[in-house]
Amino acid sequence: MLALALHKFLRKLIYLRKQIECRGMGMDGCYDYVVEPRDVDLTGRATFVAVGNYVLQAAGEDADRNGFGLRDLNCSNCSWVLSRVAMEFDHWLMQYERFSVRTWVNEVGRLMTTRNMVLTDEMGVRRGAAVTQWAMIDLDRRTPVDIRANLDYAAAIREEPSPIEKPQRILRVTPVRTVAHRVSYSDIDFNRHANSMKYMEWMFDLLPLEYITDRTLARVDINYHHEARYGELLTICFEDGPQSLFEIKNSEGVPICRASLGWRER
Repeated sequence: MLALALHKFLRKLIYLRKQIECRGMGMDGCYDYVVEPRDVDLTGRATFVAVGNYVLQAAGEDADRNGFGLRDLNCSNCSWVLSRVAMEFDHWLMQYERFSVRTWVNEVGRLMTTRNMVLTDEMGVRRGAAVTQWAMIDLDRRTPVDIRANLDYAAAIREEPSPIEKPQRILRVTPVRTVAHRVSYSDIDFNRHANSMKYMEWMFDLLPLEYITDRTLARVDINYHHEARYGELLTICFEDGPQSLFEIKNSEGVPICRASLGWRER
């Protein structure tokens, strides 16, 4: 009992020190979460979609805290649009594990900005990292807005490099399997287009179950090209190989999203 109590005390001490270090470095973007039972699959590990949603939630919370969240942008009829994502996983999070997402912005251009994330557990051990790239759009015109004009955003930039390689461009997919999917109510968000992680959910459903049970996801690259709106009929394409490649196309054959999954054996 004494050893267990000491272990819990040490975990709490490490966790508190990590929070102090984050704030002491001027990086106030530390957000705490728990892997809930709804977040895991048959292996007991958090699914990619669940982790991706926590990463995007941290991005939203940090943007809100710094004055350029969706509620602030909506006042000027603007919004954020996710363009590209890269995520790498060192050790997968398991059910009921507590973890933190530290996030910061380190690049901003006229049309695109880069936001980074590092996921750590209660012991301060890195479990994964992400690099995301975003555009700001005018909601009426659906056209890009110059991000540099947002003074709150410019003030939030940190001079810290991205923790992993930036998202890779995925050029072409030669499918060995395709399925059709019509965008329905449960797929769409407040923008009335498919939620960012829904695309990945559709892709993972194409994988043989052995990929989940016998392999471990090491890296994911996602390229978002166009919106998928309610009622649209989509084709989801899967190419098997050293990497699992996916492409989602609309009824006109235009690519909406592409993704690449890199694996390692368990």
